Amino acid sequence: MQNNVNLSLLLPQVSQIVRTVASIIKQSPFSVTAKSDATDILTSNDLASQHHLIKELGELLPESGFYCEEEGVRDLAKEWVWIIDPIDGTANYSRGIANCAISVALMHNQKVVLGVVCDIHSGDVYSATLGGGAFFNEHPIAVSKNGFERSLLCTAMSLYKKEHAKACSDIIYEAYMQCNDVRRFGSCALELCYLACGHCELYFEIRVFPWDYAAGYLILQEAGGVITGLGNEPLKLNAPSVVIAANTAENHAKLSEIVSKYLQWKQRQRTTGNRKLTIPS
Repeated sequence: MQNNVNLSLLLPQVSQIVRTVASIIKQSPFSVTAKSDATDILTSNDLASQHHLIKELGELLPESGFYCEEEGVRDLAKEWVWIIDPIDGTANYSRGIANCAISVALMHNQKVVLGVVCDIHSGDVYSATLGGGAFFNEHPIAVSKNGFERSLLCTAMSLYKKEHAKACSDIIYEAYMQCNDVRRFGSCALELCYLACGHCELYFEIRVFPWDYAAGYLILQEAGGVITGLGNEPLKLNAPSVVIAANTAENHAKLSEIVSKYLQWKQRQRTTGNRKLTIPS
């Protein structure tokens, strides 16, 4: 495979593939099964979407690897790797709620260089390439300039690790008392894109997987936003992570301070032998 892939030419091809698959699964019937428990579900269209994407994207970049949510497809050894969430917001999708998306990122030598998120119900596409800006349906986008007190926070509890719920609720409460309001849409990929478009300004979630945030991470950065893990560490692309994002460096610093206060307190509890709570890695 050539090293000098033209990302500006590749982006519209990827966007069209993702939009087409979104259109297919929007109209297709599906069945629902549980994975680990009743809160962690899988639809037959999660699998259908992933199969379509692997086939089509693999033809665009032969010999590329895939790191996907479903079926244990986890190959990070290749130079070029597609990071895929075939349906982000599966619970919403399974109930006919509109906030769900397909998320596709392309990583080159461990760095995300292309991202596409497609809203399954509307067909709207958010996209970016590294250094090439961020777009909504091919129109440039940028974060808002609102300060913390005028900001909307997108967030969630820790669905699959409910032992983190108290820490999440403490963080949400303190941020809520200082910002404008809170939203819980149920799709990390879309929430990061909403932030990139200026529809909201803050995002926090305690345990998010790379396929949820990889594309949105690049789109938000290219739109002028700030996104990191806990303690301003870079986001991991091979493990779940705390994700903290904001429209400005000032808002990010303030949200990070709130998040770190509660998670570090839990960490101290753990190391001093009190009630244990595992902080996600």
